Amino acid sequence: MTDEMSTRKINSFQKQKNKQEMQKMVVSFALMIFFTLVAFALVMFEVPSTYVIPILLLLAFVQVGFQFFYFMHLKDKGHEVPSQIIYGGIFITVMIALTFTIITWW
Repeated sequence: MTDEMSTRKINSFQKQKNKQEMQKMVVSFALMIFFTLVAFALVMFEVPSTYVIPILLLLAFVQVGFQFFYFMHLKDKGHEVPSQIIYGGIFITVMIALTFTIITWW
């Protein structure tokens, strides 16, 4: 009898956890759609490029963060190796871009 009750508690806890996770994913998806609409509106209303470019880059980085942490599940336990590979790729990409920028400006 106690095993059945503890199983019900675990199942109830898991259902609640899954529901919260789904809510977070829906909210992050809605935010990404909102950021995309903001980016389109900035370009559509012909805001000067000195303002648009930094804002678009900021929105892009935020969306990449949402993609990594919520849709690629990098925030979850057990995803350390894929996280390290992705972060290593980002580091190498930044270093290559920085190298070419320095070579070009030097």
